Amino acid sequence: MGHSFSKTYFTAKFETEGLDCDYQNYDLEDISLIKQSNLNGFNVTIPYKEDIITYLDKLDEVAAEVGAVNTVRVLPNGKLIGFNTDVIGFESLIPHSSLLIPHSSLILGTGGASKAVQYVLKKHGIDFQLVSRDAKKGDYTYDQLTPEIVKDHLLIINSTPVGMAPHIDALPDIPYDAITPNHTLIDLIYNPEITLFLRHGEEQGATTINGLAMLHAQAEASWKVWNS
Repeated sequence: MGHSFSKTYFTAKFETEGLDCDYQNYDLEDISLIKQSNLNGFNVTIPYKEDIITYLDKLDEVAAEVGAVNTVRVLPNGKLIGFNTDVIGFESLIPHSSLLIPHSSLILGTGGASKAVQYVLKKHGIDFQLVSRDAKKGDYTYDQLTPEIVKDHLLIINSTPVGMAPHIDALPDIPYDAITPNHTLIDLIYNPEITLFLRHGEEQGATTINGLAMLHAQAEASWKVWNS
């Protein structure tokens, strides 16, 4: 949970709003314990965005379609309702100009964060293919990626935690030499601000975007869920 910015963000928000509330990080080895908590609402992060669904009483329409949850509202009767505000967060990163939206993209990773990305790309009519370590989950494994495949996919999104602090010397294993100035690289990681994935993209002249704006957008959306 050390990678989560939510405690700092919401603590500052509570102070600004003059609210007597507290936001804490919980590093759970057994997510089923959440059913025994006395929380009013909570966020879910890697690696539990899919596993949490088993313990919820209801999903909102978007979360059900995505198949992953990052925000949970606790009703007065104790019922847990799951939402996916990652969708709103990621959508804030997508270039809205039709000149910037590529015809095809690669999503690195197939977990809960990837599912939110897939939902948004489908919504905007952007074709994508999945890259996974598991051949059964993706269209490609990393060792199957060729320079030609990378050149044909002008939007590349890292939805994995590879490169996240404290493991800042790691990066997804793709042929970076095939990246061009026509590419856009998006990393959902926000710590560090510039991951090795993005740095390699910058060195090739690509447009690069990190996940900080996404985190702010999804946090504000979570706030609306809890206060709706």
